[in-house]
Amino acid sequence: MKPNPIAHRPWKWIAPLVLSALVAACGGGDPVLGFDGGGNGLVDRVVVVPPGPPLITPPGDTFVPLGAASTYGAFGGAAGVTNQGLLTIINGDLGTTAVSTAVTGFRSTPDCTYTVTGLNEGRVTGSINTAPPPPTIACPTEGTAATEAAAIAAGADARAAYNRLAGLASGSDPGAGNLANLVLASGVYTAAGGTFMIQGGNLTLDGRGDPNSTWVFQMAQTLTVGGPGAAFPRSVVLINGAQAKNVFWQVGTAATINAGGGGTMHGTIISQAGAAFSTSGNATITTLNGRVLSLDASVTLVNTVITVPAP
Repeated sequence: MKPNPIAHRPWKWIAPLVLSALVAACGGGDPVLGFDGGGNGLVDRVVVVPPGPPLITPPGDTFVPLGAASTYGAFGGAAGVTNQGLLTIINGDLGTTAVSTAVTGFRSTPDCTYTVTGLNEGRVTGSINTAPPPPTIACPTEGTAATEAAAIAAGADARAAYNRLAGLASGSDPGAGNLANLVLASGVYTAAGGTFMIQGGNLTLDGRGDPNSTWVFQMAQTLTVGGPGAAFPRSVVLINGAQAKNVFWQVGTAATINAGGGGTMHGTIISQAGAAFSTSGNATITTLNGRVLSLDASVTLVNTVITVPAP
């Protein structure tokens, strides 16, 4: 009779089971076998991996070319951009294809002011590009045919980028519409119900050591960050090489970011129907490391600091 190899080498199959049981009993957990050390069979930290291969930025190019829109921290389509508060700073350009009076509460240089008051004055470190006329007699270099042409080019490139994002193959909806408390690898994520929110916790994007990791969030309707309720600011957190320049939010209607003020957002938000950061009367700064580009409606900022990512 031939010897039974399993009977003579029981450790070949017993050892892995004993090791997993010991790890679970000690509270260490085994995410592969589903132990968390607490006896409930669940892993405490949710890590979501998209079903397809990760999106990698092609060498020498960006995954979603923004063209002339790449330098804009805020763009208000044909409806303008409004600031409330004294703490708003846009580290980049600001624009709209509307006339200069559609921009309110901003200053780009000592002489170029756009309806500033003692309570509403934000600073733009780059240019403010609008259609004529100039905002004031003291600022003849803005609100010209040249700045209008620049705004039109930015609007066209923002729309092209939006269409490219919307045209990508749909991905998963790991949080059933709510991205809070998830850790996501690079990929395309699509809101099955049409809306995405980050409410009840922060969203973490894990680059896994690859600086080219790219995230695209597609939604046919709204994006809401913050809450539940008007308070409780929420943030997008980048780890392990993830970069703001590689995060994109394609919003079918409007985006509302931390209505109660505070929080840090990352990525380029391109919306069809406008965006609002914080709400009137909130002094706590809301931060965006990225861009907010609205194709058809206005952008409203309240004590918001926007920094355009480096290329």
